[in-house]
Amino acid sequence: MLKNKSFVKRTRKGNIVRTVKEHYLRDDIVCGYENCQHAVCSEHPKGPLSASPRDSVQWGPHYLVPDTNAFVNQIDIFERPVINDVVVLSTVLDELRGLSMAVYNRVRAILRDKDRRWFVFSNEHHRETFVDRLASESPNDRNDRAIRTATKWLAAHLQQAGIKPVMITNDEDNLRKARADDISACRMDECLRIYSEHPELLDMMGSVDLSEANNWGGYPEHLTSVQIQAGLKASVLLQGTLQIAPYNYLEGSIYTKFPDGKERRVLIVGRKDMNRAIQGDKVAVKLHPRSQWRKAPSAALVDEDEDAVPDIAKTDSAAPIVPDASSNKASSAESSGERAHKRARITDKAGESSVAAGAQESADPSDITDDVVADEGEPTGYVVGIVRRNWRSYCAFLDPNFASKGTRASSGPATVSVLAMDRRIPKIKIRTRQLDVLAGQRFVVAIDAWPKESRYPQGHFVRALGDAGDKATETEVLLLEHDVPFQPFTKNVLSDLPLEGPSWLFDPERDEVGCGKRRDLRDLDICSIDPPGCTDIDDALHAFELPNGNYQVGVHIADVTNFVKPNTAMDKEAAHRSTTVYLVDRRIDMLPELLGTNLCSLMSNVDRLAFSCIWEMDKDANIVDVRFHKSVIHSKASLTYEQAQNRIDDPGMDDSITRGIRTLNMLAKKLRKRRTEAGALTLSSPEVRFRLENDSQDPVDVEMKALKETNALVEEFMLLANISVARKIYEHFPDSAILRRHPEPPAQNFDNLQQALKHLGIQLETGSSLALAQSLDRAVLPKDPYFNNLLRILTTRCMMQA
Repeated sequence: MLKNKSFVKRTRKGNIVRTVKEHYLRDDIVCGYENCQHAVCSEHPKGPLSASPRDSVQWGPHYLVPDTNAFVNQIDIFERPVINDVVVLSTVLDELRGLSMAVYNRVRAILRDKDRRWFVFSNEHHRETFVDRLASESPNDRNDRAIRTATKWLAAHLQQAGIKPVMITNDEDNLRKARADDISACRMDECLRIYSEHPELLDMMGSVDLSEANNWGGYPEHLTSVQIQAGLKASVLLQGTLQIAPYNYLEGSIYTKFPDGKERRVLIVGRKDMNRAIQGDKVAVKLHPRSQWRKAPSAALVDEDEDAVPDIAKTDSAAPIVPDASSNKASSAESSGERAHKRARITDKAGESSVAAGAQESADPSDITDDVVADEGEPTGYVVGIVRRNWRSYCAFLDPNFASKGTRASSGPATVSVLAMDRRIPKIKIRTRQLDVLAGQRFVVAIDAWPKESRYPQGHFVRALGDAGDKATETEVLLLEHDVPFQPFTKNVLSDLPLEGPSWLFDPERDEVGCGKRRDLRDLDICSIDPPGCTDIDDALHAFELPNGNYQVGVHIADVTNFVKPNTAMDKEAAHRSTTVYLVDRRIDMLPELLGTNLCSLMSNVDRLAFSCIWEMDKDANIVDVRFHKSVIHSKASLTYEQAQNRIDDPGMDDSITRGIRTLNMLAKKLRKRRTEAGALTLSSPEVRFRLENDSQDPVDVEMKALKETNALVEEFMLLANISVARKIYEHFPDSAILRRHPEPPAQNFDNLQQALKHLGIQLETGSSLALAQSLDRAVLPKDPYFNNLLRILTTRCMMQA
């Protein structure tokens, strides 16, 4: 059956056009029940929905049919592995795609997991479940009716199997209409009560009491997106990403471009001025009058005030607090969280007494110049609207002030405050029935909302991580807080590995040496130089003198593309992970171990595939010629930096590998000298090495990594390879070549450092990279040989990320 769907839209030029789409309705769409005996369903492969789903007193065996808002608001709950046998309607999927791609992708990920028994029912293309939009009906009401219609059809279809589809919705109007139409339906919290063995699911619902202390007046209203855009266009408002000070979550700033084209910092200080914005939010800001700008730090930093006292009086069961002297769990949480809960707050006038945003007189951004800033001080402002939220899940623990009060006499839900491990995040209110369990634990929470009536954001419990102070728990917290993907590789990813596994061997025909697409360089004296214990050797080098007196120099990079093909599951996972992350006692691999530490590692004495950049250079390190090849190499030695340095320094060694390293070192020094003279900055970012106990793998000592000439040797030729490849790309693909560069740091970035150097009589020149490099070279204290290195470390922190 063919139906036409028509709608109107506005083009970029402002014209109104009518679009007509053909919509096909079918009779052969299956329900997803694995043992369905209806004629249409029995002719198709078995569906994923179980013949014996969860049973309950109220509905008996049943499937869940969530509406769109259920997924949007409670996706954390649906991701729990206990929520199985779920029917996802195509109406809901279409709405999710328009409302939130993040939630849509998370639902799709669950659907791909066959063990979860989730099924997409295409109700929008089924003849008996498709509904037309009525003339007086909004799109949202039409979709709600489509969900009810599909649920009612599924109920009739599954009646013989004795299984009920239960619609999940928190929309009271939708729920009322469903029940009036004799459709099994319930709210999310009613549904979760049948999972009595998982009480944490109800905690994940959130639903925090909004009542506040009498002295709290609330936050100013945010401007609408239309008002924000108009203000930005008129240069009345400024826009930037809020960065919170690491030592005080009530002091933040944005870097933004002013109408004069200069980028400057705007300080935002105090709870009212931040107006419910948190770290990472993109915000619209209005400037304070110049009289309120900051000429020097003047705020008093004190421990958190009475706001730290938890809201424990308001519980659903009015449960009293019973002191528990025998419980050490709370005190453990307090001691392990001591660093995080001793937060500072601003108590000066900017902290709490800002006038409502709409009533403040504001400085005009168009009038701001460098001279104005020099005379009046650093601009301050206040948030008037949120352009884009940057909320995520946060690792947290119970407010120690609450934990120390003791255990409760009832297990009823209570609203409490939790502190994020990230000290830039304000306290978060959650409602939980697990107070005794969560005391002394790390757990994950998510922010749901921040109404203007609430002093703090409202959220919900997501999952427990483990006891505070436990090494495994604290490691997981570290990885989660830095958004490091650390889950094991999935079966889909591992299926992309070579079938031969560790037994894979180079094959001239398969690997394109025979046809000339890959060059055989196995006869060259190639070696690798890496830190001790390195197993993922991704680069190697060689050098020797040519008959004409020049040198052939080569850099060889592991050819990962031979094993990781575009758009495969492994390619997507590697793109998501981006890099290998090294911890004290382990590493989180970007690629499965078979590739990262074996087939794509340029180990000695085995054939490995590579990309090679080969130069001909004269004795002054000038490039005469450069060529690029896919190659196969056979490294002759896997050396550490120290071993390579010993070869350079030992006059008794004169083999071909040693001569090659000495040649590389000689050329690297000339390349480095030339770069430095051209204005390259030499900064410092010290690396440390941990010594581990053999049995427990616990760190027992830490030491600085000693840098040798061979470190600079490898660095110099990796830089040269990047430069040569970049030139080649730009030469052949000028329209597609992209330069990754570090933006010039604003002068304000150096203010604190310059102030600290004044009493030493040292001034950094920050006008250009060459001027900065030269002033760093001059910044030496004869009695303190480490001073210059320390200064370079501090200067690195003033730079901008690429």
